[in-house]
Amino acid sequence: MSSNANVVLVHGAWADGSSWSKVISLLQSRGFLVSAAQIPLTSLADDIAATQRLLSMQKGPTVLVGHGYGGAVITGAAKDWPDVEALVYIAAYGLEEGESLIELSKGGSRPSGAAQVRSDSNGFLWIDRAGFHEAFAADVDAHEADVMAAVQRPLSLTSFADKSGTPSWRMIPSWYLVSSNDRMIPPPAQEFMARRMNATQRSVPASHASMVSRPKEVVEIIMLAAESIDE
Repeated sequence: MSSNANVVLVHGAWADGSSWSKVISLLQSRGFLVSAAQIPLTSLADDIAATQRLLSMQKGPTVLVGHGYGGAVITGAAKDWPDVEALVYIAAYGLEEGESLIELSKGGSRPSGAAQVRSDSNGFLWIDRAGFHEAFAADVDAHEADVMAAVQRPLSLTSFADKSGTPSWRMIPSWYLVSSNDRMIPPPAQEFMARRMNATQRSVPASHASMVSRPKEVVEIIMLAAESIDE
């Protein structure tokens, strides 16, 4: 794909744009124009709006990528955005219309990492620092995981309960990278969402933080999506 191609990355809960650092470096070395959103995690509407502001700065075909909760964000942000020609979900939520994270989570077994999630008095959800490594990033170096825990950004309870609008994956080709050792979103739930959106599916033996522990595999599926635009 040409060096004029855009890749926009959207982080999920308990992370920020820097969680994509390794992926960004690899994509830039391959000639992609890469931007990483910094979403507030205050509501689904707020996060979609922040992503769309970044999309408005792109020129030409764009691959929009979401991790975790960021999948719910890109599902809404890409709707009616003609320059977004491919969606990539990295262990991410691909919600159906009218569905919320909390409703989807009721449909299957509770992931082990959920035991480490704590709510504060301001209506935000955090991962307990002592359990962050095991729950969120089990295959990441311990020191790196400690830094991730220190800079984690909480998800609002509002975002967790907000319902999705019309999903963009109905109109835009999608790719999905399942993290088969994920302790935050059960792998069977990821596979279900990938099938439901008719996404091209790949799998990697990684924790929820595959963009940190397995950046090469994350870049490979983003490049598959990008190559489809050239065809």
